[in-house]
Amino acid sequence: MNRSITPLRPDLTRSLRNGPLAGCEAPYRKWLDERGYATSTSRAYILCLTHFARWASDLGVTCETLSCSTIARFIDEHLPCCDCPRPVQRSRAQVRAALRQLQPALAAAGITFVEADPNAVERELERYDAFLRDRRGLAASTRLHRRKIIRDLLQLTAGTGGSSAWQEASRLRRFVAERADRWSPASLGTLTGALRSYLRYRGLLGDDVVALLPVIVSPAQWRLSALPETLSADEVESVLTSFGPSLPSWRRGLAIAQCVARLGLRSAEVVALELEDLDWDIGTIRLRHCKSRRVDRLPMPVPVGEAVMNYLRHERPSCKSRKVFVRHVAPVEKPLLPGVVKSTLLAAYTRCGLPYTRIHILRHSLAARVLAGGGTLKEVADLLRHRHLDTTQIYAKVDSGRLDAVAMPWPGSGT
Repeated sequence: MNRSITPLRPDLTRSLRNGPLAGCEAPYRKWLDERGYATSTSRAYILCLTHFARWASDLGVTCETLSCSTIARFIDEHLPCCDCPRPVQRSRAQVRAALRQLQPALAAAGITFVEADPNAVERELERYDAFLRDRRGLAASTRLHRRKIIRDLLQLTAGTGGSSAWQEASRLRRFVAERADRWSPASLGTLTGALRSYLRYRGLLGDDVVALLPVIVSPAQWRLSALPETLSADEVESVLTSFGPSLPSWRRGLAIAQCVARLGLRSAEVVALELEDLDWDIGTIRLRHCKSRRVDRLPMPVPVGEAVMNYLRHERPSCKSRKVFVRHVAPVEKPLLPGVVKSTLLAAYTRCGLPYTRIHILRHSLAARVLAGGGTLKEVADLLRHRHLDTTQIYAKVDSGRLDAVAMPWPGSGT
């Protein structure tokens, strides 16, 4: 892309241009320009870099001594108590996003961070992830959740007794207890499952973790004890009709919502769809990146096909990516994350005045509609792509028609 970022007023970037990090400015501007960042975003990012440069110059940091830990200190220690004179960027999210581009920008110019290699925690997480993928066969979404939990554990104990500090029963117990009051039983079950999985992994490597396993106690949670939340047909329709031209990226939002509501796709399955997965001739969608790690093919309902086609023709940016759904801001080649699906649907809930906070409820609603229309649990299992029919049993609780047929009269009611 041949364009240049509109220069900021010289006084706003003086700390960057005249300081020890002056050599970072040109590569950083070039990096943003080549990746098509909007002018307003580029200007904001350069202000973030200027703020960092002002702070780093007091520590004697140069382009040759930059490190990931220096950036982390600036974000975690300086920003919360920043009293630098305005105008400066103090938003942690924006500063983090801006400085995340600094390392690759300098690397492209031949300047390497002191800590260019992943730290010990990240290397350990990479090995653990490979174990979960190759030895346990877990889906990418499951591995992602487990990595997040173990990263928190390892980072919490980093620098407080060596790499094995987390292997103390008191630390593990405290790690779980600090989350017990804030997390739901289901989330705590995920947490304890991830911790036990990591302990088993370390045990295979020779660590003595047998005494730690009893420390991790799962919360009380009875399988199939609750009714699955569902939306009525009118509520589902209101969610789908809440997307309109007044919203940014509304065609993408509508297409995503149709895929989740009409096909029961998971967030990771939506963002993994590629153009080659859409067979317009016979009207099917191929799912190659499922949680079950198998290839499935689903019929493409007309509303889904129309929404996806409308998005592809009128809103999807032109880019090299083969993904159906892509980013609408630079860098557009970067894969869309499942979080975008969640935020898109939660925003739709809010517009409709619905109090729900989970997008999985749309899968529940689809199952309930199939059963209400006379479908069987086996058909629901096939539609939702469950590997085991036991997973689908919970939907029997919302099959009111069949439940009425087997209900026994209340004792003493006379009916």
